[in-house]
Amino acid sequence: MFCEVTTLDNGISVISERIDTVRSVAIGVWFAVGSRDESAAESGMSHFLEHMMFKGTDTRSAADISQAFDGLGAELNAFTSKEYTCYYSRVIDRHLPTAIELLSDMVSNSLLADDACASEREVVIEEIARMEDTPDDRIHERFAKALWPGHPLGASILGSRESVSTFGNGSTAAFKDSHYTTGNCVVAAAGNVEHSQLVELIGKHLTLRSGSRTVRDSGFQSSPEPLSVLTRDTEQSHICYGVTALNAQHEDRFALSVADTIFGRGMSSRLFMEIREKLGLAYAVYSFVSLFQDTGQFAVYAGTRPSNTEQVVATIRNEIDRLCDSGVTAEELDRAKKAMTGSLVLGLESTPNRMTRLGKGLITNAELLSIDELVDRIESVTQADVIRVARESFSGPRSLAVIGPYAQDDIAHLIG
Repeated sequence: MFCEVTTLDNGISVISERIDTVRSVAIGVWFAVGSRDESAAESGMSHFLEHMMFKGTDTRSAADISQAFDGLGAELNAFTSKEYTCYYSRVIDRHLPTAIELLSDMVSNSLLADDACASEREVVIEEIARMEDTPDDRIHERFAKALWPGHPLGASILGSRESVSTFGNGSTAAFKDSHYTTGNCVVAAAGNVEHSQLVELIGKHLTLRSGSRTVRDSGFQSSPEPLSVLTRDTEQSHICYGVTALNAQHEDRFALSVADTIFGRGMSSRLFMEIREKLGLAYAVYSFVSLFQDTGQFAVYAGTRPSNTEQVVATIRNEIDRLCDSGVTAEELDRAKKAMTGSLVLGLESTPNRMTRLGKGLITNAELLSIDELVDRIESVTQADVIRVARESFSGPRSLAVIGPYAQDDIAHLIG
């Protein structure tokens, strides 16, 4: 196998891929908790807790942590998604033991002090304000809320001002104790690393509450809302239009990715060629796929002047119909496969990308495939697969989200 996996006696999983032609190691500590695991009162807590892990421990201040990583010439960062949280570093191989001790201290011994919570609440509220002032970001959150109304998948990863303003030491510590457990933790590394050394270091330094993997509710159910309009006096209308899609483990996920590439990924895609190059209606237009444990989304984003909104939505719908009715050409299929395999192989020359692939795969219980196996799956997609998955995806109810100078009734006729 291209990687090694070990489960420690305490339940922490360790996965690594050795690349002995580099002098660095990318390492990530992953937890199986994200915004979809929050109650309404906890909305934004996973992301807030991620911030708090950098604010100091029993033995190190926030400045001490930053200075320690800087002193190693290392990179340090973190991110929160809807289904997981990751703390990661990239470091010269000889400094790996120190980096592991530092990361372990951060996630194991964070103080979550009241004064630090108070200041970080303000930081996150500013982050929410920045997102709300960035309509091409905010529209994706608006669309998710329409696609999964009433479900945590439709909520913002950042949370709301109202929820974040209530976070303090007690609630933050309780959330951490519930989710930052041994069974919910995966440590992933890629680069010039010996798996046995990694296992030894994690066993020595990473101390978490004992607990098994959190089991999410199965049987996802949600009824998409057809239209969501946020009235704002913007220079552009920001549009998301699409559907719920298959889940991250579905056997058709590679066919869906190929369909997405042909439809709206890159400058040779159908949407780019039609809406930008031919009609000149948008600077930014693309399709995107996001897959989760039990559902997903296949959608289009476009930004255009308000006077062009109706034509852009109509063109998107026409291109969806063309994809579902006529499928794709052999030339389009071949070009998409080459684009995808090229992007995959080039991207995986990066140790952080390789680490992310390992960590995400194990934390989501995904199938772990080598690069060659991934390429084979992409190459196996046929024209028939693409038209079938497109038809299946767009046969369900569609949602349209718009931010712009409109009232809801102004564009209700665009949903079809």
